[in-house]
Amino acid sequence: MNRTTFPDDFVWGAATASYQVEGATREDGRGPSIWDTFAATPGKIADGETGDVADDHYHRYDEDIRLLAGLGLKAYRFSVAWPRVVPTGSGAANQAGLDFYRRIAETCLANGVTPYATLYHWDLPQPLEDAGGWLVRDTAERFRDYAALTQDALSDVISHWITLNEPWCSAFLGYGNGEHAPGRVEGADSLKAVHHLLLGHGLALQAIKTPDNTVGIALNPAPVYAASESDADRDAQRRVDGLRNRMFLDPLLLGKYPADVLEDTGTAEWFGRYDAELRLISAPLDFLGVNYYCPSTVAAPADGEFAAPGGPTTQPGSEKVVAVDTGLAKTQMGWGIDPNGLRDILVQINTLAPELPLYITENGAAYPDEVTADGTIEDPERQAYFEQHLATAAEVVAEGLPLKGYFAWTLMDNFEWSWGYTRRFGLVHIDYTTQQRTIKNSGLWLKTFLGR
Repeated sequence: MNRTTFPDDFVWGAATASYQVEGATREDGRGPSIWDTFAATPGKIADGETGDVADDHYHRYDEDIRLLAGLGLKAYRFSVAWPRVVPTGSGAANQAGLDFYRRIAETCLANGVTPYATLYHWDLPQPLEDAGGWLVRDTAERFRDYAALTQDALSDVISHWITLNEPWCSAFLGYGNGEHAPGRVEGADSLKAVHHLLLGHGLALQAIKTPDNTVGIALNPAPVYAASESDADRDAQRRVDGLRNRMFLDPLLLGKYPADVLEDTGTAEWFGRYDAELRLISAPLDFLGVNYYCPSTVAAPADGEFAAPGGPTTQPGSEKVVAVDTGLAKTQMGWGIDPNGLRDILVQINTLAPELPLYITENGAAYPDEVTADGTIEDPERQAYFEQHLATAAEVVAEGLPLKGYFAWTLMDNFEWSWGYTRRFGLVHIDYTTQQRTIKNSGLWLKTFLGR
């Protein structure tokens, strides 16, 4: 298997996110984000670090894009930092911020790389969070305004846009269990964030869609399996699949929220007030991005009571569902490795929207990389991870699913959210003391795979 196993027009890329790589958090007019605030709060980040410097991509983007192109990759998925472009979240654009993303896009084009820009990869401007964040409708409207001015300023150099990255994480890790910024624990109210995030997507899509661009969204769906065929375990599966997958796929692709999830969470009355907004949320997508890492297997709680409201949770209304370890090999993140899960989730989405183009917008693995005496970074487990998942991608393409591209997560090691710098996903190793970039063996393997 190599690149020629895939269609000639299959898109090969790598992805990054602004707060994870850029650094320069106080330069050129950038305002504070919820991740600046969260990372500066003692105890929130595993190693006590922040993204203030990260990979210094703000100053080293040219080197990084040339590294990407040198691997044979033809697309770069990066994210635009909202507080770099609109420092307070609303109002006039910061020209220096727009100029930075123009430089990224122009550098991509000069190196034969197509830019794919994500408008929101979790760095909400702090003033908007202070006003209620994604729990209030106004944030969705401000997102539309920011998206429109960004697209208007950069439409001559960027024609592929992703509105949101992983709204499940923004809603449930940000407002459900507090593991991510802004670190709030709001119980079932975290579902309000789901709606406002999806509304922001719909408003932005309406504002930026033109005949000359493509607009999609990147979700992190995952197949959910029942631990047994018992009615109780199947109900656990239904509940988790509803919160992880259907709560996003159904409104986007079918124009409705799953009634069983709203019943489980006691939010049916609140959501019923906003049925008209589903028309915006379900506007036709040009593509759907799938960030895939691992499946989950679940079982019912021993006492048969699913709900245990009141504490941190990513599963409101189903807090007591049990995660089952099925013995899969795991990455350093503790995520089970199952390429078949990639097939299953792509099939699940394709069943809902058979003609919709799909892209794997993130896929990768963290391991404690070994740097040898001669500076080589040996990471055979990561290479195997890529090989296995690309083999599955090749199979689903051969079977006729409209899978159009693959973006590795990630181009280079970076600030891994609440894990700080203790987890490395990159094809390129970063020495955080010197900022030296070194291509890992997995990156060299990918270069050979792509025929470079």
